[in-house]
Amino acid sequence: MDQAISHDTLKNRRRKTILLLAAAAISVTGAAWAVNRLISPGVSLGEIRVGEVRVGAIDNTINAAGVVIPVHEEQLSSPNQSRISKVIAKAGQQVRAGELLMLLDDHSIRLAIDNLREQVSKQDVKGQLLAMEMESNLKKIASEIELLELDLQSNKVKLARYQKLGAIGITSAVDLQAAELAVKRNEVQLRQHKESLNDTRRTTQSNVEAARLQKSIYQKQMEAQQRLLEQTQVKAPFDGLLTWMLADEGASLNTGQLIAKVSELNNFKVEATVSDFYARYLSPGQKVRVEYSGQIMPGEVQTILPEIQNGTVKLIVVLDQANHPSLRHKLRVEVNIITEQKARSLIVENGPAISGKGRQDVYVLEDGKAVKRSVEIGLGDSKMVEVLQGAKAGERLVISDISSLKHLSSFRVSQ
Repeated sequence: MDQAISHDTLKNRRRKTILLLAAAAISVTGAAWAVNRLISPGVSLGEIRVGEVRVGAIDNTINAAGVVIPVHEEQLSSPNQSRISKVIAKAGQQVRAGELLMLLDDHSIRLAIDNLREQVSKQDVKGQLLAMEMESNLKKIASEIELLELDLQSNKVKLARYQKLGAIGITSAVDLQAAELAVKRNEVQLRQHKESLNDTRRTTQSNVEAARLQKSIYQKQMEAQQRLLEQTQVKAPFDGLLTWMLADEGASLNTGQLIAKVSELNNFKVEATVSDFYARYLSPGQKVRVEYSGQIMPGEVQTILPEIQNGTVKLIVVLDQANHPSLRHKLRVEVNIITEQKARSLIVENGPAISGKGRQDVYVLEDGKAVKRSVEIGLGDSKMVEVLQGAKAGERLVISDISSLKHLSSFRVSQ
């Protein structure tokens, strides 16, 4: 005989049914959520970078690699063939103007100076001997001239007497003719001696002048050797930094060989290198931003070197603050050359999702979704770009790399 089911049993059965239905509902909801996640993928806001479109100034720049170099650097070279006798300073140390850096062997220069000094002395002696010889010759010729003048006077008196006697027929024509010839001979001899006197004076003076000229040449050569001797003491030309030095004692040197470099300590410029593709966009006077460790140092292009090497162009940038405390010799910096500027445009932060100028697809945040939209990008640098079309101020663009989602027209973005 069947017995009636108790009230407690029915109550327990109803409770189990409700629990089973609730579990089934939860399972269905979870499955639906999982399917939805698979069908419509998404990311959290913390996983992406977002830039807000706003109004601001924008620059179009060319990015270049730069190296800090001194405004003034002097290269010291060997004055002649020599060798390093002693090294006193070390590369990398600060030096004062006139401070001794190294000593070069000066033995050959000192020998040359001694030889030239002897040559100068010889020319002095030669000049003195020539002067003495000229004086002696002039005295001898002057004495001979005096004697000839006396002979001439005597012969003229004799001729006058013969002429008087000949007029009255006391003397012969032969004696008269002999007296006339004696006078003429004395006159010729006297003229020749006077000419010899002048010739001797001119010749000796010319020889003395040649000796003086040769002495002057030797003196100038000796002065040049003295300057070379001074240069064997290699000294700092100004206060600065000894950036490089040939420090091998005993090393042989050729004339003009580089032995040291001294650079200004706190006065710098930048040598920038950029692809020759941008050469046509470069010109002297362009404004430049030099960046290092978050600091921006303004400047301008001073010189564009004409030679292209290995597909690159070099240019020299002068800085508004050449003694900026962050600058160091050979420091590598980022150089942004400004080719165009706009004071008021729609701009957004630059990022991997933006690929240069032109029309391109980006994702714009709309109500918890990132929706693909075509925008046109204009001017730009490494930090900001100009939005010409496709977005308005206040909208937020995904600027991080989302290449794994680029096939989607939209995706969810959760907080």
